[in-house]
Amino acid sequence: MTFSILSVCTGNVCRSPVAELILADALQRVGDVRVESAGTGALVDAGVPEQAQRLAATRGVDTSAHRARQIDVGMIRNADLVLAMSREHRRLVVESLPAAMRRAFTLRELARIADQLEPGLSDAVMASGAKTAEDGMRAAVAHAAALRGTVPPPATADEFDIVDPFRRSDEIYALSFGELSPAADRVAAYLIAGARAVSTL
Repeated sequence: MTFSILSVCTGNVCRSPVAELILADALQRVGDVRVESAGTGALVDAGVPEQAQRLAATRGVDTSAHRARQIDVGMIRNADLVLAMSREHRRLVVESLPAAMRRAFTLRELARIADQLEPGLSDAVMASGAKTAEDGMRAAVAHAAALRGTVPPPATADEFDIVDPFRRSDEIYALSFGELSPAADRVAAYLIAGARAVSTL
């Protein structure tokens, strides 16, 4: 059964589509994975700004076909993992569907949790009864949700967020991408570890 990720920001033109495509590229050979994105105040049908396209291209990611869309409760309900670009986006997701709380993280929050929890991930996957790569990724999300409160917080809560670069300078776009790209890589590595743990059982 498909493992589904929903990436969320405001306009769905800068942060969430870039995160979506980085994750989709990293996870394409892991199992049956679908990665999508949407915005809480989407600029519906708008494309990715040229500055963000250039930065994504440095990762080999082509964002030119992306068109923004508005988030809805059905998207949240169908996602095994919701990755918000800020705490505000995560709050709006959980307010829309409280049952999503255990599946919703900011991207940088989950990256931080993954650093702490990956050593025990294989045991968690084993205990979950996972039988497929997709089950292993679901077990990784559940493991992160169960232990999120045990991971020391960053020095400031702003470190959970990715700065919004929309209509700002090239320097802010670069700053935003510098926060997003390594966090997406870390989350992808964590999910891959969960998927591969199944093959070792």
